[in-house]
Amino acid sequence: MELQLIEVYIPAHRFERFLDEVEEYHVIEKWYTQISEEEQLVKILIEKKYAEEILDFLEVNDRGQENIRALLYNISTYVPRVEVDEEEEEEDPEEKQKEITRASRHELYNVVQSSSTSSVNYLWMLLLSSVVATAGIVKDSPAIVIGAMVIAPLIGPFTALAFAATLGDYNLMKRSILTCLYGLAIPVGIAVIFGLLFTLPVNSDEFLARTNIELMDIVVALAAGTAGAMSFAKRVSEALVGVMVSVALLPPAVVLGMMLGALEFQQALTPLILLMVNISAILFSAIVVFWTSGIEPVNWSEIQVAHTSKTYALIFVSSVIIILAVMIIIIQF
Repeated sequence: MELQLIEVYIPAHRFERFLDEVEEYHVIEKWYTQISEEEQLVKILIEKKYAEEILDFLEVNDRGQENIRALLYNISTYVPRVEVDEEEEEEDPEEKQKEITRASRHELYNVVQSSSTSSVNYLWMLLLSSVVATAGIVKDSPAIVIGAMVIAPLIGPFTALAFAATLGDYNLMKRSILTCLYGLAIPVGIAVIFGLLFTLPVNSDEFLARTNIELMDIVVALAAGTAGAMSFAKRVSEALVGVMVSVALLPPAVVLGMMLGALEFQQALTPLILLMVNISAILFSAIVVFWTSGIEPVNWSEIQVAHTSKTYALIFVSSVIIILAVMIIIIQF
């Protein structure tokens, strides 16, 4: 059982009513302390899957109230051990298996905010991973290419873009798109410089692998996007999943840049299609994961915007996937 602690700093005149209202939620334990004559601190221990309920309650019902603040903490240990309620034990096991346990929307949004911004660290990691990936493709070394995937920070902005499309947050979407473009422009640019200065590594299997495209590449990209979105939603380590997402994005971008630098525009069509397929499939699967896991705003007007946003986003990326799939079939035959 994953536990979280919510600290709520609330005005004294709102305190008694808040204690009554919070009883309606799945609270394990609560404590409260008077900070001053004007403010009370309430600590609420809750299962992780129920944290979003209280945070939504604070966001909607206390909007406009002054000096109401909430902090969310992950709890690694709690003594005494929390026993599972009998009602939870009687729940249908099949229903529990179908449920995607995830962090609260508020916690995920906070992480996405930083992932959607191109910081100096992000640009440096992109630069280094692009150089390493280019070297790995030239040397035909899978180990070096995989090493580049480990340090490539591409999972963050693409996950942020899918998350923004799910919520209908257009400002976040714009920032994420710019960061994604940076994430692709840097490896393409470095590879273009290589293509201008050196001959193409046509004897490299790593290079040739990105000049061939199959329908199976769509399946791989869908799996990568699904795994990336689920790891993000559950707030588990994204390092290994990030490798899978980067494998789908970074090497095709590098090969595309090499061909553009060598002025092989016709041959560059294949890695371009591969890159577009992978981007579209990753975004499609990530949006579906976020949608089915119940991530949405709480206000009616924002819900309508989010529904429109994710619907159009899914239609757009699925249309792109279908068009590119037809192109792949034409290229193969």
